[in-house]
Amino acid sequence: METHVLLLHIAAIILTARIFSEIAAHFGIPRVIGELCSGVVLGPSLFGLIEPSEPLRLLAEIGIILLLFEVGLKTDLGRLLHAGRGALMLAIGGFVLPFLLGLGICYYTFHLPLLVSMFVGGTLTATSIGVTVRILEDLGRESSAEGQIVLGAAVVDDLLGVVLLAVLYEFSIAGTVSIANSGKVMVFMAIFFTLAPILAKVLSAAIYRFHAESKAPGVIPIALVALVLSFAALAHAVGAPELLGGFAAGIALSRRFFLPLGITLRVDPDFSREIHEQMRPIIQLFTPIFFAMVGLSLDLSAVDWSSPFVWVFSLTLAVVAIVGKLAGGLLVPENRYARVAIGMAMVPRGEVGLIFAELGRVSGIFNNEVYAAIIIVVAYTTLLSPFWIKAYYRVFGAKFIE
Repeated sequence: METHVLLLHIAAIILTARIFSEIAAHFGIPRVIGELCSGVVLGPSLFGLIEPSEPLRLLAEIGIILLLFEVGLKTDLGRLLHAGRGALMLAIGGFVLPFLLGLGICYYTFHLPLLVSMFVGGTLTATSIGVTVRILEDLGRESSAEGQIVLGAAVVDDLLGVVLLAVLYEFSIAGTVSIANSGKVMVFMAIFFTLAPILAKVLSAAIYRFHAESKAPGVIPIALVALVLSFAALAHAVGAPELLGGFAAGIALSRRFFLPLGITLRVDPDFSREIHEQMRPIIQLFTPIFFAMVGLSLDLSAVDWSSPFVWVFSLTLAVVAIVGKLAGGLLVPENRYARVAIGMAMVPRGEVGLIFAELGRVSGIFNNEVYAAIIIVVAYTTLLSPFWIKAYYRVFGAKFIE
């Protein structure tokens, strides 16, 4: 590809993703859906103006690494401890049930290969903490009892999802399910997530001191992008997906993070806010490229929409995605109204579900029909969740949820 064509493609993706995200936000739809639609419009599904290329895939890879850095940065492990047993039960139930239901239905009902079924089940375990937090904030319920449980559970879901993502990544490389290889990856991950955050914490102190003494602007974003990309390379070296390096760096630089022996290390609040403020423009530049690339990689015109499989499969997965999370909410020791509200808040898959889906596509695990069905499920749960959750609160009122 000639340089000027690549530059035009990048410009078109960035601008179109922004326009569609603004349109989505205007109608109360999560921005990620707008960015996904921008890729569908530009790609082979509609106008076919842009085809995925290696430079664009590289930019999307950087985007997903920075996205996981932001997820880790927003993760408050102290919130999990505060939410307590209810959050833990919700997270485990909402993680295990969708995975087993998705795996079982794909393998036994639709007769898909085991590896494909596991990837589909993994996608259904996801919970988008970004979408969930936005919904609770809009309702003014982020600090309520059920809000704390949901946000605490979302933290555990992120951690469990990271582990599952690494195991599935190993399976995709090997092309088969290997308990021995997954055990090796788990050991490497345990070492990585023990040492990497400590190293990041030490390096962040050096960045903080250098930033305070530097006369030139831009120390924080330059140093942190270098740190995140280095950790991504290190994660790949130990056999895990590169994006987990970004997650580990974000965890270490979050407001509060715990070492294995229970030692608490705090980031200076002013420095933490400065990290958020200076990294936000970079993250907002690259992550839309990732979501647009998901849409670009989806060729809806090649899907046989007259095939019963696509419709039955996508609708079945949508039911499993919703029922699995609602069933997880029933495990929480709260009243029945709160249980339903909590389960509903865990339904949105958002960017986390897209990460699983994209890994399955890139690894060659998903064919076009399965990939399209999963994207439809992710879009459906993300798009409609804010509306039905807000409607539920309007009908039953806050007094029933206390």
